[in-house]
This record gives sequence, structure tokens and C-alpha cells, in this order.
Amino acid sequence: MSAHFARPQRHEALNRLTDRRLLRELSYVDGHWTASTAGNSFEVTDPATGATLAFVASLCAEETGHAIDAASRVLPAWKALLPQARSKILRDWFNLILAAKQDLALLMTLEQGKPLAESLGEIDYAASFVEWYAEEAKRLNAESVTSHLPDAEMMVRREPLGVVGIVTPWNFPAAMLTRKAAAALAAGCTIVAHPSSHTPLSALALAELGERAGLPAGVFNVVTGEASTIVGTMCQDRRIRAMSFTGSTEIGRLIAAQCAPTMKRLVMELGGHAPLIVFADADLEKAVSIAIDAKFATSGQDCLAANRIYVERPIYDRFCATYAKRIGALRSGDGLASDTDIGPLMHERAVEKVEEQVADALQKGARCLTGGSRHKAGPLFYQPTLLSDVPDDALIMREETFGPVAAVSPFDSEAEIIARANDTEYGLVAYIVTENGARQQRMGRALDYGMVAINRVKITGAPIPFGGVKQSGMGREGSRHGLEAFTDLKYLCLDAA
Repeated sequence: MSAHFARPQRHEALNRLTDRRLLRELSYVDGHWTASTAGNSFEVTDPATGATLAFVASLCAEETGHAIDAASRVLPAWKALLPQARSKILRDWFNLILAAKQDLALLMTLEQGKPLAESLGEIDYAASFVEWYAEEAKRLNAESVTSHLPDAEMMVRREPLGVVGIVTPWNFPAAMLTRKAAAALAAGCTIVAHPSSHTPLSALALAELGERAGLPAGVFNVVTGEASTIVGTMCQDRRIRAMSFTGSTEIGRLIAAQCAPTMKRLVMELGGHAPLIVFADADLEKAVSIAIDAKFATSGQDCLAANRIYVERPIYDRFCATYAKRIGALRSGDGLASDTDIGPLMHERAVEKVEEQVADALQKGARCLTGGSRHKAGPLFYQPTLLSDVPDDALIMREETFGPVAAVSPFDSEAEIIARANDTEYGLVAYIVTENGARQQRMGRALDYGMVAINRVKITGAPIPFGGVKQSGMGREGSRHGLEAFTDLKYLCLDAA
């Protein structure tokens, strides 16, 4: 990352911001907007058009250390606040996020590419975590323990874990930050956050609103720049007591290894490769609608995306024909256009991976029913695509797919499809479509996934414990469990003689 860019004209859509102070290009450290001392910055562009949005400060390891210094220094005062005081600040932050919804969604669409309607939905989703944890902050109660010793009273407290490192991805740049940060702040922890360099503007705008809400200097720091430098520094520093990461399983393993010497708490939401299983008793139109929503939200760039779609053979041909028609009608384009369903992919590597998976599936005997190549809308666009008769050994059925390509395969029995669906290192979410109540229960028990959606797509939200099993992560986010992840249990035994 360098400071020596020939700085082009900024994206004209930035003129639509009603609050220009939400467009921040400096890191937020110890309550100050902070540039790189070396003058380093990196360019943030619109993936739909390639136009320049911002040049954001690229901080070094030493400057990351300053953020950890600040978070460590203010930790005692922040955790000593009454929970009601932390709750009020979070509630004010929630209100400011909702008030800035239009601007925040505009920034997100510009830097991430998703359709504006999806960005607006994500801001609501992001705000919901702040609201939820504003309330949960007041409910961290001590619990009594029935004593097993004579003349002793016992209790267990939950105390703030300490400074928390947060690393967030580019596909949900607002919600993944608030889901982690609001829980940690409510618990009494302080934060050093690193957003993806593809989408730092959403995190910086949230920091601006957090400052306005009254988050004290040093409590919430956002450090932008090279991930290997910043995250590596966070992993190595013993003052960081927990690392909360959302991203690929591969990077999650690296972070876990780097954290091992300092024995950090790990909360990780990693890759997914969700099966969507449609039984012959399903309502066909409903099943197709579920398959559209589960596969093509965020242009398929979602760890919850239904990447492996299995359809029972009696309805397989009808499902594929109907699904192909619906996919063919999806409209690709700039996320700011009101009629856009599918935006660009995040970068060239993502497009190349999709191309590789499609070519491999076709070479192994799959059929392309619609799409199958790059889209004329721009270099980072790929056509909404349906592949049928995809064999289980195809790459697209073995590797996580981050793109608008649906892979469909038939099955013949419940036992068969349970084995095929579970034959993966991933275990985040699975989808089932069936009208048979007994089968719903059997499948819910048999599928080796942290979350199971039955006859619907939307299942996430602040009150639920989000997370997976196997190589899809550890720990849970959201719900009370997400708050408790940032606390330590302390046992007190008092002599009552």
C-alpha cells in the first residue's frame, strides 16, 4: 500500500451523502482520526464501475500497537461503568445508525457492490445487534451456587474478558462489525477492530457515529491497512484477550495458530458450504423461491449461501426448469440502480474462482441451463448461472462458492441425502424444504450443522446464536451466548462461619 497514487476524481455518487462527515479516510485510534505517519494509504474503489471512492490510511504494526495501548489504558474505566451507562451509549449509537441509514447504505453499496435494497436491509440488521446488546448489557447477573462446604457461601460472576480484537469481512461490512462490537462493548470490553481493506468505509462511518454516541476515546478503535500486518500484531500482543473473526476457514486457521502462544479466546465464524435439500412433497414454487433467495443474495457472496442444491428425483426436472427460468430473469448491474438484483463480485480473484468451478463442473458432465460466463455489465460481473446434474466430485460441490452460480443434483432417498449433505468439512447452515413434519424433525437432528432452516431462508437475527460446527468455526455470535463469549467466569467462595 502506497501513498503515491495519481489521485483521480472521486465517484460522483458520493455527492448524494447528506452527512459528508460519514465518509472517513483515516483510522480511528484513541478518539482521534489518525493518518499513517509514513503517509501510506490505499485506494477503495466501486467494484461495479472501478471508480475511486477514497484513499484510506494504511497503518503499520507500531500504529496498531498504539490502538492496543489505548484500548488497554481505558479498559478499567469502561468495565467499571455501571451496565446502565454502557447500555445508554449503545442505545444512542443504535439511534444514530438508524438516523444515518440512507447514507450508510449508500456507502456500503458503493464499496461492496450489493444492491441498495440489500444494503438498506443490512443497516437495519447491523443496528439490531446494537439495540439487542444495549439491553443485554443490563442482564449480566451473578449466580449463586449451592454450597457443598459447611459455613461457605458461593457465587459466580461474569467479568469482562479484556481487550478484544475484531476482524471483519467485506461481504457484510456493517453487520459483522456490530454483531461483534456491540456484544463486547456491552460486556465491558474495549475493542481494536480491523475491517477488510475492500470495504473500510462502512466501519469508519460506524466509528464516527460511535464517537457521537459517546463512546469514550480508546474504547472503540478502527485500524485500517494491510491485514497481515495489523492482524498479526493483534494476534501476537498478549493484551488482546480474544480474537473475533469472520472470514474463510483458511485464514481462521492462520489466526488460531498465531493466537496459540498467548492463549486467546477465539470466536470464529468461518466458511460455509450449505446444502439445500428439496423433497418431492415440497410446494414447487415455494421451493424455487427459497432456492433463489438462499443462493443469490449478495450475489452469492455469503457464507450462508445454498451452494449445493439437492432435489428429490420425482420433481427434479420440473424444479430445474422453473429454477432456470427464475435465474435467467435476474438483472445484473450497478447496485445503485433500482432494478438490480445481482451486483458485481468483489474482485478479479472471485470471478476467476467462479469460472474455474463452472468449467470443472461442465468437464465432469454437468449441464449449464442458463448463464455460464462473465456478464457484459462489467469486468467483475458474472451471469446468474444454473448448473444441473452436477456430480459430487466437482469442485463446486466440494469448495465454498462465492458467486452467483447454483449447482443442482438429484437424490433418491433420505438416507442417501443425509450422507451426501454431511460429507463436507463445513457445518454452518443447512436448508430443508419439505411438508412432512416428521421428516423435518428427523432431518433437523441428522444434519451435522450449527443451524438448520426449514421451509424458509431468513433465520438470523440478534436473539439467535449464530455459528457452525466442524471447520465452520467455534463459538457463537448474537444472543446471550454472543455476550458471554467476551466474559470470564470468576468463582467466589466466602467464609460464612
